[in-house]
Amino acid sequence: MILSSETDIEVVGEAETGEDALPAIRQLQPDVVLCDLHLPGVSGMEVTERIVRGHRSTRVVIVSVLEDGPLPKRLLEAGAAGYIGKGCDAQELLRAVRDVAAGRRYLGTSIAQNLALSTVEGNGSPFDNLSPRELEVALLLTQGLRQEDIARRLSLSAKTVNTHKARLFEKMGIHDNIALARMASQYGLVDPARPL
Repeated sequence: MILSSETDIEVVGEAETGEDALPAIRQLQPDVVLCDLHLPGVSGMEVTERIVRGHRSTRVVIVSVLEDGPLPKRLLEAGAAGYIGKGCDAQELLRAVRDVAAGRRYLGTSIAQNLALSTVEGNGSPFDNLSPRELEVALLLTQGLRQEDIARRLSLSAKTVNTHKARLFEKMGIHDNIALARMASQYGLVDPARPL
């Protein structure tokens, strides 16, 4: 692995899911966590929010194929210290880990460019108007999860999930999950390699 071959970086653990990552992070207290946005179970966004809420000194770098749309901005707002694309080269990965470990923020080149361009008037996304929880529900709906499954995953009642769904549909001017999936694809909210 790229990181373990570096003398100034020690890999202290790995996890396959968000559920496995959170207790490992509590136990190991790493300086930096590399987190995939699309983890099975608890999402990378939820992992980031939980780390930040826990007032840990651990800093999060998101690694994702989604380099545009509202997600990079939202994850930075949620407390991620860095965001890089999965296609980045080894040097950029190392630069991201070292910068974030030193207390700075790091954005991959294409992500920084996309964020800058998204601030230009008229380039906004309808997903920008959603609350963090509404965005999380939208992401899970686009993955094909039923409301009951979303409620379980987010530790909410099905009624609360239904309320979030109704609000996000109203804010976006849509009426069903198919329209949501189309918009999510159009605005870069879903992995293009993942079927809708």
